[in-house]
Order: sequence, then C-alpha cells, then structure tokens
Amino acid sequence: MPDDSADGIDPDSGRRFVVCGDNALARRLITELVDRYGVAVTALLPSLTDNHAPDIAELASDTEAAGPRPEVVVARRLTAEVLDRAGVRAAAAVALVSADDVANVDAALIIREFDPDVRIVVRLFNPVLGEGVATMLGDCAVLSGSEIAAPAFVAATLGDDTPTFLRLPDDELLRTASRDALDPATTDVVCALADTSGPEPITLPEDEDSADLVLVRAYGRRRTVRARPRRRLLRTARLILSRRLRWALGASAALLLVGSVLLGQARDLDPVQAGYLTLLTALGSAEADPAGSLVEKLTALLLVVTGVALVPTVTALVVDSVVRARLAVAAGRLTDPLNDHVIVVGLGNVGTRVVQELHSFGLTVVAVDRTPTARGVAVARELGLPFLIGDATSPETLRAASVSTCRALVVLCADDVTNLETALLGRSLHRAANGAAAAPLRVVLRLFDEGFAQRVQRAFGINHSRSVSYLAAPAFAAAMMGREVIDTISVGRRVLLVAELPVGAGSDLEGRSCPKVSRPREARVIAMRTGRAGQTIWSLPQRRSLVRTDRLLVVATRAGLAALLARTVPSADPPPMSPATLGGTPLRLLRPPATRQPTGRSGEDDPPPHPEPSAGDATDRPTAEGGR
Repeated sequence: MPDDSADGIDPDSGRRFVVCGDNALARRLITELVDRYGVAVTALLPSLTDNHAPDIAELASDTEAAGPRPEVVVARRLTAEVLDRAGVRAAAAVALVSADDVANVDAALIIREFDPDVRIVVRLFNPVLGEGVATMLGDCAVLSGSEIAAPAFVAATLGDDTPTFLRLPDDELLRTASRDALDPATTDVVCALADTSGPEPITLPEDEDSADLVLVRAYGRRRTVRARPRRRLLRTARLILSRRLRWALGASAALLLVGSVLLGQARDLDPVQAGYLTLLTALGSAEADPAGSLVEKLTALLLVVTGVALVPTVTALVVDSVVRARLAVAAGRLTDPLNDHVIVVGLGNVGTRVVQELHSFGLTVVAVDRTPTARGVAVARELGLPFLIGDATSPETLRAASVSTCRALVVLCADDVTNLETALLGRSLHRAANGAAAAPLRVVLRLFDEGFAQRVQRAFGINHSRSVSYLAAPAFAAAMMGREVIDTISVGRRVLLVAELPVGAGSDLEGRSCPKVSRPREARVIAMRTGRAGQTIWSLPQRRSLVRTDRLLVVATRAGLAALLARTVPSADPPPMSPATLGGTPLRLLRPPATRQPTGRSGEDDPPPHPEPSAGDATDRPTAEGGR
C-alpha cells in the first residue's frame, strides 16, 4: 500500500504546537504533527536519557528531515516558568500526554492561567476526572490513549469478525462488520472501509463493492453479555470443596454405604432402616448387643471407629477449605484449571481497558501482572476475575494461568522484548501440552516499532500485533488541530479516523457537493449535519451545495484527514451569505466561484473554477446572486 503522507499540505504554517511528555505517545504525536501536518513543534521533555526522549531528541537534530524539525526544552517538572519558556503563551495548542493524570491536570491549569484561549489536549485515564477537566477548562479535549486502542486489541483477540462499536455525539451507534455476514435487505451500510483479501488491507478502496469490511448503522444500544452469576457460584463451590475434602467425604460415604448393606443383611432391615441405624451408630449412639452375630458386631465396631475419626477430620477439612477459599478469593488466585479463557498479561492502562472489554463480552479472563499495585489488579478484584501476581516470562506463572487450555494470550506490557518473550513461551507451553497437531495458540502482542512487528511476523508467524501509540496519536494530533476525532477504526495495523469537520466560511469545501469531497483511499463523507439542531443526513444529497453552517462526518486515513483539514480552513475575508442559505437551500454566494481557495494538492484534478453548465450539475457549484 502506498504511503499516505500528506505532501504539500501545510494548513497551519507559522503556528507552533507544544507536546509535553517523553513516552511512546509523545514520540508518535510529534512525528504525526511534523510529517502529516507540517507544523512547528516544541517538545518539552523531563530529560534527554529516559524513555523515548533520545528518539525525540534525534528527530530534533535530523538535518535531512523534509519538514520542520521540532525544538526540545528539557525540564524535570512542568512549572509555570518552564511552560512559559516552552512558549505556551503563543502556542496554537498544547498536548499533555504524560502517564501521570495529576501532573497533566496541574499543567493544564497553569496553561489556562497563561492563556484562556489556547487549545489544550490532555491525556487522562480516569473518565470522571476527564469529564470535569473538559468542562472546567473550556477549549480542552480530554482523550485516553488506552480507551482508543483497547477495541483494536479486543477485536484481534476475538477474531477479525468481532464488531467495533462507534458512539457518535448524538448517540447514533455505528459498528464495523464483515459484508459476507450481513443481510443486504435489512442492513444500512454507511461506508466501505477496507478490502482485507490481500496481504495488506486497502482502506477506503475506490471500488466500494470490493470492500469486505464495512461500516453499518447499529440501531439500539450495544448489547454487552455479562458473565452469568452461576459461574461465580460454581467457582466459589469449587474453592470450598477442595480436592482433599472431596476425597474424605467420598471415602466416608463409601464406608457408611457398606455398613448399611451389612447391617441390613444381618438384621433383615429395609434400606431406610439400615441407613438410619448406620448413621446413629457412626455418630456415637450405638448400643452393645452381645447376642448379635459376628458380622453385626464387627460392622458396629467399624462404624463407631469411623464415626470417631470422621467428625473431627471432616470438621478440620471444612475449616481448611473455607480458609483457603477466602484467601484465594482475596488474592484472586486460580485454584482450578480453566478452559477456553483469555489470559491478559500486563495490567496497566491498556490492559485494564482490555480486561473490562473482554469481561463485557462474557468471557472468562485471567489477568497477570508482576506488580500487586498495578491499576488493573483492583479492577480484576472488583469484577471477580482471577489474577496472578508473577513474572509472565516464567513458565510456572503461565502454567498457573492454564495457558495450555486458554483460547488466547494477550500480552500488553510496555516493553517489546518482554512481550515477545512471553508470547513465545506461552505458545511453546501450549504446543507442548496439546501436541504439534493442535491448533496454534492465538497470540496478540503490543509492539511499538512497526519494523520490529514485521520482522516478528516473518520470523515467528505472530501477526496479531498492535501499537497503542500508533492507534492513539492520530486522534491526539487531530484534536490539537482543533478538529474533533470521534473514534478510530483499526484495520490490521492501520487506523482510520472518524471525525466531525466544520465547513469553514469561504473554505474550499463551501459550495461543493458531498460526492466531490470524498476521495478514494483518503477520505469518505458518511453523513452531514446541517445548521438545524439535531439534524443529521445519512442519505447524502447529490446536488445540494455545502454551506458554512454544515458539519461533515467523515472516515479518513491519517493523511486523508490532514488533506481534508486544509480544505476546511476559512478564508481570511469570507463573503456574506444570503438569507436563503440558512434555510438549507443550495448555496448562493455574493462572489464569483473563481475566488475559491486552492486545495494545495498537486497531481490531482479539481473541478475547474468555471465549469460548463449541464443539466445534471446546475446546483453542484456556487453561483452569483440571482444566477440560478
């Protein structure tokens, strides 16, 4: 697939953007802003040696870079003086992408004191805190990288046909689906997303009928399947009835049964009377009968001895089982082997989201992390899921998680090498337990480096890999540009953005029809919001011209969105609108169409400024007042 770079697109020349953070997301975000949007970036790093700071500093010193090189400011803490030195007062937007929620909120408050109008993009994991910050700080976008990336990992875990749900701001629900699994008579297909039949997926193909992955409208609410309460009851019963207790109770029951048979034959009793007499004798209420037969005397003596040993033994085993069960539940350990479950290794932000998503699908999840204070440990305990505290690169830890019988292994640690080592070990243990003829274990990896992921695929055959920063960075970059990215759609290791864009006053889009906005392999308009409150048009009009009160819902590649953003930029001196435009009729501008702004793209044919009139496109272009 050709590179989807946005060559020649520089919609924000002269503006500077500030990115605070030294993690993988910060590195991807800086690259996205420089390469895709061609803007000047200042990177504020806590040091030049930790995390991804050396790679970011290398970007700043690259003399052969085609676009502007980012500047680097080093400071241990984000104080008011440091932020002022980084130029946040004159910045177009500031992104706070550190993993520390409190530090990000503190920096956002300082920036808002500097400038009440600068756009702030904050990375926060806590949704309650994020909603409050977004409301309090005004022009502020609060995003969660783990929330953006988690659906892609879940889809890779469950299979390629697992739907991804998208919730639009007006509560409209969309989902991805395989075209082969749909009923054309009852399904409303919104957009053809990708053709995944080849070795590399083709996103937004020109031939929409060739796409096997489509976006459809999902009426109603997303249906989540919760784990049945019966599962939790069965697990509690298994914890209490330990193996030793089950053996002791079984042996006691067998002895009582044999005693009942012998007493029934010796005294000529029916089974009920024999069982009653046997229980009384075993519990210590037997009476000596010198006239009884030898069999009867021996049976009574055996029952008395058994009863004397049975009561304290069973009592001790019951107490031991209950104590073990309480400790196991408190610690979240796995007491019995499981089948057809999912093992999630790494309970950070992403792992926590993935565990919650998988649990919502009704799957049994076993969580593993080496740190007892990891964020996802408390979540697993709250959901009643078993979890293990241990090193996943150790065979004992994976065996304790029943890796030999699991359906998938999801490895989400922050280190690529640790993830690969865990994946290879898990697959080896699974093969050793089930034989080489068994189906291979489904492994989903979190890998940052794209080249490393491709080499892993070629060498080890592990092709289910995702990068959190790769999935999340486009949404953060678009939010910094002042546009709202609603959600992302993962197609393999590629990502499509779902965004809502305004039609700028006097922009290149104003006066065009929706079909002329879409471009194959780049962007496709799926719906249009008019100036009327709450009105969304899904059946796009072919002849109605766009006006500056419209907003477009689009699905786009990263480069396609960057190119489309350039076409939505308002002109410096937009012409006034006629009153008829506000009513939703075709656009009538008080200027000739020749003043339309160029798109800035090269090598593509746009409609000429003065198209020849025809019977079919009389309303496809702006006309002068009274020209219609």
